Amino acid sequence: VQLQASGGGLVQAGASLRLSCAAAGRTFSSHSMGWFRQAPGSERELVAGIDWSGGSTWYVDSVKGRFTISRDNAKNTMSLQMDSLKPEDTAVYYCAADRTAGRVFTSAQTMARHIGDFGPWGQGTQVTVSS
Repeated sequence: VQLQASGGGLVQAGASLRLSCAAAGRTFSSHSMGWFRQAPGSERELVAGIDWSGGSTWYVDSVKGRFTISRDNAKNTMSLQMDSLKPEDTAVYYCAADRTAGRVFTSAQTMARHIGDFGPWGQGTQVTVSS
């Protein structure tokens, strides 16, 4: 079972990137999923989440209005459209799924408290935003 994130790169502030997450080995169509990031010297943090149906999404305040999470259960994929990138968005980005099927979180804060329930963690994709 693997979740592979891709699409990262080096861009200037204000640019856009689209990250993709592909699942191999099983389907996560019944699981909430999320995008997380980890900057050097920092803990891994939630960026955005989406419920199993795609009907509910959650974002941390720092990316609201700039990032958009989506999923395609038919293709077993998830995406993160990142616009108006800032240097503080620089990090390794990971995708992961909630190990509990069918759970829907009420907010990004609630989802973030359950980061330990997410996995599997792949290698991530590096996003670097220069000023």
